Amino acid sequence: MPTRIRLQRRGKKHQAFYHIVIADGRAPRDGKFIEKIGTYNPITNPATIELNLDRAVYWLMTGAQPSDTVRNILSYKGAMLKKHLQMGVQKGAISQEQADVKFNEWMQAKQAKINGVVSTLENEKRNNAKARLENEKKVNETKAAAIAAKRQAAAEAEAAAKAETEAAEAPAEEAAEAPAAE
Repeated sequence: MPTRIRLQRRGKKHQAFYHIVIADGRAPRDGKFIEKIGTYNPITNPATIELNLDRAVYWLMTGAQPSDTVRNILSYKGAMLKKHLQMGVQKGAISQEQADVKFNEWMQAKQAKINGVVSTLENEKRNNAKARLENEKKVNETKAAAIAAKRQAAAEAEAAAKAETEAAEAPAEEAAEAPAAE
């Protein structure tokens, strides 16, 4: 069996965290491995990937087969492109300097794209927080208006009740004072 580049699961239940390892194809998923070349945390947005690019390219050049997910990670980080460029250098199609220039241009473009996505996510997060705050203010204002209306109605009802009791007591007092005046 050839060597495999695959993920080794770590972390807690529902909080997966992976090590990117080189292992024998017959070894269990979380078992013995030859070398750890990086980590992958899919929980963060965007996913956090730390990869020793030189070691990944070395193992790809020696024939290690990546799993599907690791192949995507290696493509995302540029290891597959670097391997492709190294194969061209070995065949004599391009020089090492040309390969390095192409790879650096690709890395700069990729980093700019990642920074754009990160800034977009931060802006969306900020806008969502502002929208939630504005909605909460509106809800609080409507609640305050409803409470003020209830208090106003209660005050008016209390004033009306007080006026009724005073009106009812006034004729009784007048009736009591009238016979005394005669």
